[in-house]
Amino acid sequence: MQIVQINNMQEAAAAMQAIGVTGRGIEIMSEKALFQAIRLERVDTRAANILKQTMLSQGGEAAVSAATVNLAAPYTDVLVLATAAQLRRAIPRLKEQPWGLKGIADELAMHLDSLTK
Repeated sequence: MQIVQINNMQEAAAAMQAIGVTGRGIEIMSEKALFQAIRLERVDTRAANILKQTMLSQGGEAAVSAATVNLAAPYTDVLVLATAAQLRRAIPRLKEQPWGLKGIADELAMHLDSLTK
């Protein structure tokens, strides 16, 4: 067994090419190979609840403080855990939401774009 660290789309494509995946297969699967752990700081807890539900609906996760679900604190840090593909699907939904989520969606989109460069 070998653990493979994949940091960007080029590394994902190279790892798949090395085992003989087709070009179309690489296109389909590359973003699924890029797992991301992203820390967001001082997120409005209302937004954090929506962010968590959005990530869960896409197969990802968002870890939030215990004070988030009942809005006991105004802000929380959030640890988003998802593949690039899951993030890409979540971004359009987040852009439609209030409490700063459009800005978070824009930041996540910029981050995803940086993975392809």
